[in-house]
Amino acid sequence: MRFVVCGGGVGVLSSFAVPMAAMTLPWAVANAVITVVSTLLCTELHALFTFGTGRRAGLRRHLQSSGSAAAAYAMTCAAMFLLHTAQAAPTLLTEQTVYLTASAMAGVGRFLVLRLYVFTTTRAPHPPVHRTALPRPLLPRPAVSTAC
Repeated sequence: MRFVVCGGGVGVLSSFAVPMAAMTLPWAVANAVITVVSTLLCTELHALFTFGTGRRAGLRRHLQSSGSAAAAYAMTCAAMFLLHTAQAAPTLLTEQTVYLTASAMAGVGRFLVLRLYVFTTTRAPHPPVHRTALPRPLLPRPAVSTAC
């Protein structure tokens, strides 16, 4: 539920930001810029709230998360390309519907990647270390008290 609130909330905001940015930039560039910014924001939100790490994401997690963001970017671009191939001048509502549907589908895959690989709480078990207990030297109490 927290993933839907954090990721979905940022996704809805992104769906409004992309067309606004696309007024001055080519659509693919606007989508790329918004995808990068929203991915950085979402990775931080997911680290702090969704997956409960209790700390910020860090560079490693941002880099790992970028792969799923690139797949989401490709999916939304492909969906919009197919829409504009099918309709010469789709309405803003149609564009929003297609964009949000593609984003939601990408979000499901993104959740799985983040949950299973990026913010996993289980680590590979280390082989057991066998330690040999050494006998403790026995010192008589008077020897210890005079030494200290």
